[in-house]
Amino acid sequence: MSEITITRNDGQRRGAYHATVEGHPGQAELTYVKEGGGVLAADHTFVPNDLRGQGVAGKLVERLIDDAREGGHRIRPVCSYVVAAFKRHPEWEDLRA
Repeated sequence: MSEITITRNDGQRRGAYHATVEGHPGQAELTYVKEGGGVLAADHTFVPNDLRGQGVAGKLVERLIDDAREGGHRIRPVCSYVVAAFKRHPEWEDLRA
């Protein structure tokens, strides 16, 4: 698989992670809402058809997890993909809001 580049755009109330894959024009994203008290509600994940099946969504969630740990945040999974990812990774349970 080609290199995945992930960027974070952190606004006052909402934020997003965007992933690009070398050689592909599309962009994947994971969005979140800041709910207060350090809680980030992960509310949407989208991966274009040409990037699906390459682990891009998983990389977006992993980046969210890493940043939450580093920043002292907790995550409220709302998006079905993030809910499923938390089920697959019980070691993230300490971050669940």
